[in-house]
Amino acid sequence: MAKLTAALTVLVLVACVGRPCQAGYGYPNPMPSPSPQPSTPPPYTATAPSPPPPTPVTPSAPPPYSPSTATPPPPTPIAASSPPPSTPSPPSPTPSTPPTGLAVGYYQKTCYRAENIVREAVRGASKGIMAGLIRLFFHDCFVRGCDASVLLDTADPNSATEKFGIPNLSLRGFEVIDAAKARIEKECGNVVSCADIVAFAGRDATYFLSNKKVYFDMPAGRYDGRDSFINETLFNLPPPFATVEQLKAGFASKGLNTDEMVTLSGAHTIGISHCSSFSDRLTSNSSDMDPTLKSTLQAECRSNSGNDNTVVQDNKTPDNLDNMYYKNVLSHEVLFTSDAALMMATDTSDAVRANAKDTNQWEEKFKVAMVRMGAIEVKTIANGEIRRSCRVVNAN
Repeated sequence: MAKLTAALTVLVLVACVGRPCQAGYGYPNPMPSPSPQPSTPPPYTATAPSPPPPTPVTPSAPPPYSPSTATPPPPTPIAASSPPPSTPSPPSPTPSTPPTGLAVGYYQKTCYRAENIVREAVRGASKGIMAGLIRLFFHDCFVRGCDASVLLDTADPNSATEKFGIPNLSLRGFEVIDAAKARIEKECGNVVSCADIVAFAGRDATYFLSNKKVYFDMPAGRYDGRDSFINETLFNLPPPFATVEQLKAGFASKGLNTDEMVTLSGAHTIGISHCSSFSDRLTSNSSDMDPTLKSTLQAECRSNSGNDNTVVQDNKTPDNLDNMYYKNVLSHEVLFTSDAALMMATDTSDAVRANAKDTNQWEEKFKVAMVRMGAIEVKTIANGEIRRSCRVVNAN
């Protein structure tokens, strides 16, 4: 029986694709963790949106860079300043207390166009890839912290990397990160970490998928990790059948509270999923799924060829990052057991109702939660590096 249960778990886990936090994978699993619990990220409070930060049209010449020159020292965090005036960028709230070691405007002196370069790379992506970029940010931060370890193709010769773990096999957006990194390296040299590029890309994907409503300053200054292990993914990224208590415990292990867990679950309003991730809810008499949705999904998931079909997570506003997810939870129109589980506890069900009722409140909380998540287990110069290529650790 134990072997059968394990086999079924692997079958379900391998089925998720291209969506942020898809099948609960945006949350840490409360299974025994191979690493010590991180310290709680410091509190972050968003203030009223500041005026739109301008984007330079004619930038000044970037700092000269020669491949033979040693890697420049890390920049000193500074307060964000405005580049030369031009077309306004989206408005953003200014954090009153940036997470320790991180700062808004971190690259203003060393590569002031870094965030604009990332934003343009994300702008050119499809909505599916944008959804994948938010999921990529989640998966990076929940395993070894926000250190771009999920991007590595190879690290330890004795172990495959996180990228090849079952929950990560369907991750997308790597090519966007690569393109942004290549452009930044050409303009500024080796000063911007891959971890910060992933964080900026997750922020910018949020902006575009929300019809340019949800934008925020993302503090930077992360260093890239040197380690990545395939066997750490299942310990930290939960399955689609996680219970509400497992979700709470998992988020707490990363220093995030229950309300932040419910808030970040709102990203389940975008992306797609394989049918095998929720097939038990289509056949079970105990499933509380809306009968009409269940019938529709049974038809969409039916395959004469044996293929594991995919469906959108939110069949009402599938390409918009909005608060429809919470309305779907209330009406029993969600795919996963882990989504429906939010109604199984008083505090989480209250949060679901509040977010469903007030989209502005959820948007503001989502901004704060994304920044707080981006501060999980941040690497420094003492235990990290700034990779020259996001897919491999530096040779020296």
